[in-house]
Amino acid sequence: MTKSMTRKLAAAGLGLIVGLTGMATAQAQSEEAQYLPSLVYRTGPYAPSGVGFADGFSDYVTLVNERDGGINGVPIELEECETAYSNDRGAECYERLKNRGDGDGATVMAPLSTGITYTLIPRTREDNIVLHTMGYGRADAAYGPVMDWVFMVPTTYWSSTTVTMQHIADQEGGWENLEGKTIVHAFHDSAYGREPLEVLRGYAEEYGFTLEEMAISPPGVEQRSVWTQIRRMQPDWISLFGWGVMNPTAIRTANSMGIDVSKIIGGIYAAQDDAVEPAGSAAEGYKAVTFHGPGSDYPVYDDLQEYVYDPGLAAGDGSQQGKIAYNRGLINAAYIIEAWRQAQQEFGEGEVMGREETKWAWNQLTITEERTEELGMKGLMPPVDVTCRDHEGGGLALIQQWNGESWEQVTDFMEPDMERVFPLYRESALEYAESEGVEVKECD
Repeated sequence: MTKSMTRKLAAAGLGLIVGLTGMATAQAQSEEAQYLPSLVYRTGPYAPSGVGFADGFSDYVTLVNERDGGINGVPIELEECETAYSNDRGAECYERLKNRGDGDGATVMAPLSTGITYTLIPRTREDNIVLHTMGYGRADAAYGPVMDWVFMVPTTYWSSTTVTMQHIADQEGGWENLEGKTIVHAFHDSAYGREPLEVLRGYAEEYGFTLEEMAISPPGVEQRSVWTQIRRMQPDWISLFGWGVMNPTAIRTANSMGIDVSKIIGGIYAAQDDAVEPAGSAAEGYKAVTFHGPGSDYPVYDDLQEYVYDPGLAAGDGSQQGKIAYNRGLINAAYIIEAWRQAQQEFGEGEVMGREETKWAWNQLTITEERTEELGMKGLMPPVDVTCRDHEGGGLALIQQWNGESWEQVTDFMEPDMERVFPLYRESALEYAESEGVEVKECD
């Protein structure tokens, strides 16, 4: 019996002792909610990325509450906390929210920041709270035996980089044709920007192309000297790992120097609308890797229209709907809610799930393609299959291209090169375990 069930039985017993009626007891139970903190950045320098995500996350929770009555009758209580993308404020939000709500309080956190993720990993470990870092954070958290409370669903920087490289190889007519080519990695000079380097260096050594590493100092409002150097290199392809204002500045500057932007492939956080819209016509043809479908042509949007937009319950002003960041908010909330749904199937439908139950569900979260169709999110939300060993769940990603007005999907979901990245996950995670004194978990 779970702790949440024990608490409910105790509450019911107390109700009988003090003479509450069955109706009153049922009403009290129906008021219990599954608490979901939402760390957002609607303000600050990266707000153009944060607002859309926060709106999508909130709107999906509202949809589940309004359309379904919650998760098998358990409503979801959402509470936002503004971080402004600051590590200190993210930590303050975590401490303030972690014990709020019914039952165990917060059972899962989505920090929406690599920096905040690094800050929260040891705290969530101590508090036994699941940390969901969707496409950001520590890629080596995908190795479940070490960080068994952190989940990278549905992909990581490393896996998505292998999908980018597969697309480049396909465009060149095969891996063997990369020999003698030049590929530039232009990156935000931070831990985030350096994330793919080990993967890219491995490819360069194996396939004989030249990898040029070009760091760009944040925030990246002036890049002319960097792109002047890149133009002299005459690269065949460019990997862009930018963030915030750096992305449209890079695209505009490259275009102004005659560099073919269709040969630039952005990373996950150079794949949002705020990367291309400010660049205007210079961005047409630009590509990027992402882990979900673009646009709003999915049945879930029909439900959102009926249950959220039309009744006036949407989180924002409607300007973010269908955009990349908004879609990421939708699927992030969907993964969290599906984990709770699967936890209820094991521990009791209609129950508020605690931290142990939530963590159990995440360690075996399975969302099939059929289930994504049932959710109205087929093609938008990639299926995942999480195991004790694999906290990424498959690592699917796709390539999209900006046509000047919207994103077009140019590949299907592609599988990453797990034979390449999983040993890297394991090696890095075991080093972390040794340095932090984390016990390595046994997995079947």
